Amino acid sequence: MVSLAGRSVTVRVPATTANLGPGFDTLGLALALYDELTVTVRDEPGATVDVSGIGAGEVPTDETNLVVRAIAHAFAAYDQQLPGLDLVAKNVIPHGRGLGSSGAAIVSGIMAAKGLLEGIVEIDALGLLALATEMEGHPDNVAPCLFGGLTIAWVTPDGPQFKKLIVHRGVSPLVLVPQATMSTELARSLQPESVPHADAIFNVSRSTLLIAALIQSPELLLAATEDRLHQNYRAEAMPDTSRLIGLLREQGFPAVVSGAGPSILVLCSDPAQRLAAAELVAAESDTPWQSLILAVDFKGATVVTHPVEAA
Repeated sequence: MVSLAGRSVTVRVPATTANLGPGFDTLGLALALYDELTVTVRDEPGATVDVSGIGAGEVPTDETNLVVRAIAHAFAAYDQQLPGLDLVAKNVIPHGRGLGSSGAAIVSGIMAAKGLLEGIVEIDALGLLALATEMEGHPDNVAPCLFGGLTIAWVTPDGPQFKKLIVHRGVSPLVLVPQATMSTELARSLQPESVPHADAIFNVSRSTLLIAALIQSPELLLAATEDRLHQNYRAEAMPDTSRLIGLLREQGFPAVVSGAGPSILVLCSDPAQRLAAAELVAAESDTPWQSLILAVDFKGATVVTHPVEAA
């Protein structure tokens, strides 16, 4: 058995925004806002986690940490013994705001496992997606986090699948982040078991149009981001978000709920439109909203394996 002693990897994972309006549980976009993680194998069993930035003093710092659990999940899936680990996490992605923080934690752990097992086990793209989806429960956030860009994700009897697309250079994302948080579980609980046939057809047309708008015709983004499948049902749980999205859309800004919320994603067609949208929210909101002017991330998660230091 190959020893992992002294192995160390550094992982970088992007924030993500899922649904993008009509593409519920299917479409996701990677954003240029990154958590960074360094994992080093140690002699002692167990795990320690040093967290700085978002989540410091709040998330677990032992084996129950989500990143550690993701590493352990990957090792177990490939019948490898989990070594002792020291983790150093530098977190920037907001938690509980609809920017894929749990997906990013899961992906960072799985990518760390991939790096630590390099030369022992090779985990391909679909293997990474399967591991991440098993933990997250759905692939719409973990797919863009892993692979970058715009992703379409779907599930088959053979496991989750994805298609990565390159976003038109004119698409200029703006994310508006409130102080309040939102539970993904609560957001999902507000969904009805079924929706009207007309609403299903409406969303099929808009999600199809959204692909064209994002990769070829950004001028169609306002119409393409209309949704009848999930946002209205969740509106009562985040009234400020719902009100501001309505206001933005009335003024011509392609605004939607980012993931499960309560952050707002505005898929602008040029950088100037982003500034105008941010100014509108600042003027019309009674509570502070952080404006994140972000690029689309095209690389996805990356892992760098550090040379083992000689004893």
